Amino acid sequence: MRLALLRADPSLSRFDPLPRILSYDDFSRGHCGWSQLIGNYENDLDSMLPGYAQHSSAMLSTLGHWDAGSHGGMDSSYALKIATRARPGAQNVAIKRHTFRKRGPIRFELYFTFKPEAKELKLSELDVRSVGFLLDLQCGDKDEGERVMPHLRFLNAVDGKHLQKWQYKRETTTFSSVGNDDKTVSHYHLAPEGWLDLPGGDQRLCYNEIPTKVNWTYLRFDFDLESMTASRLQCNDRIFDLSDFDSIRIPAMKNLWCMLNFCLFAETDVANRAFLYVDSICISGDY
Repeated sequence: MRLALLRADPSLSRFDPLPRILSYDDFSRGHCGWSQLIGNYENDLDSMLPGYAQHSSAMLSTLGHWDAGSHGGMDSSYALKIATRARPGAQNVAIKRHTFRKRGPIRFELYFTFKPEAKELKLSELDVRSVGFLLDLQCGDKDEGERVMPHLRFLNAVDGKHLQKWQYKRETTTFSSVGNDDKTVSHYHLAPEGWLDLPGGDQRLCYNEIPTKVNWTYLRFDFDLESMTASRLQCNDRIFDLSDFDSIRIPAMKNLWCMLNFCLFAETDVANRAFLYVDSICISGDY
């Protein structure tokens, strides 16, 4: 009965959720809780680390362009748009903040596409450096555990070379104190250093032939909150080996108990804005 109900709903039948749907984000209904990732600060906004200071708010977009007006979402007028600044290496991150009530399997599914800002009459397929996602997780306040941050990105191009491969991270940057009260620290975990190639992670995604066309791509990531390990990465028809995958792991931090955060990010390789568009997201669990 449950499967029949899911398949009868055009919005949900495109996903393969676990038994409990925690959130379903259809951006024709608004931002659905996705907001700007703001860095930690204390007393003065200038105390924020530079990596975070470059971030701006995610937007709702019709995927407007010059030759046909707008592309629209996969089955509605709007998608979530995460846009970088027009500076080589610039990044932008959107975040959705949850907490969990039981440590068990979770599944993160979405339909996405990416493009540079179409400012020239050419394909510009090498302008976007990367797009990706991360989870930011922490144990409950009565547990012995860690803060765990699985990171995955699709590295599209670097310095004009098409690479097209999946990468992950095991290390973050050094923690810095923020302010003078010894209450707040910060680290920029999306720094360019430390990315590792996912074994067998080469993949050619559909990019199309002119700078304004897009095709939507399916992505799924499975993670177990009990063991704090990843079990599946799927992008379109490819399922990748995660036997070598691990997450950034750091000691549990105060105030972050039962944290279950999801982030999406984009990065440009040239002095042109990179756009990550997301049509819809389904976050589900088995509890």
